[in-house]
Amino acid sequence: MERSNIDKIAKTPEDRLLLARVWDKINAGLRKSIPANSCFLSPRELELTRLLFGEPEGLYRFGGYADAERQMLVYLPEYLEEESLYYDDSPVACLRAVYYEGDSLTHRDFLGALMGAGVARETVGDICVGRGSCDFFVSREIAPYLLQSFDSAGRTKFRLSEIPLTEASIPEPEIKEIKDTLASCRLDAVISAGFRIGRSLASDYVNAGKAAINGLPCMKPDKTVFESDKVSVRGLGKIKLHQVNGQTKKGRISVLIHRYV
Repeated sequence: MERSNIDKIAKTPEDRLLLARVWDKINAGLRKSIPANSCFLSPRELELTRLLFGEPEGLYRFGGYADAERQMLVYLPEYLEEESLYYDDSPVACLRAVYYEGDSLTHRDFLGALMGAGVARETVGDICVGRGSCDFFVSREIAPYLLQSFDSAGRTKFRLSEIPLTEASIPEPEIKEIKDTLASCRLDAVISAGFRIGRSLASDYVNAGKAAINGLPCMKPDKTVFESDKVSVRGLGKIKLHQVNGQTKKGRISVLIHRYV
């Protein structure tokens, strides 16, 4: 876990700047033995921080609820348990907007309204839109500002309040389960099985730079995909290698893939 590794891991100047900022914040917490956290990070950015920091004790990825897509990197010293991330002083706050059920608001409507209110994207986590309400996650520091001034998305007015993280309403993702057997867990083989396309076409997508593993672009069709890895393919969607169940009698690997629909 060396700061000098930033140059090896970063893919762009923006990556280098982001990783340096995250390193400085987390390392300050480590040195002083106090809680520290980054801004909200995309899946790609989270994977870059994983390469930089590894999985040391006390370091968590937290977005307000289990399986959040956008998460903070959080350091907790030994005297704090992981459950403390859900307490009132958590670095993440959940705000609920309640509005007329007849108004059909989308993720894009809320995100656009937040950006229009001058809120930086890095301070906003997942946005979970339901019928007549929307629970969204933000950095603790900007919650008071939003509670005072954020009251509409487009022409729709809403009532905004903070709720405990444990009471957030998270919609269940629509998933199609795919059971298959593979000769190996190569990227092109997993894509082929997950999207029901030919192996050669799957390789074409990868070679064209359209595939990513855990948010990081990958142009190697023979790259190994591990259990719990998420694979996205531009133009096709996203899948997850949910389970690797061992070999069949014919020597192939039995897998369970989740395709997000």
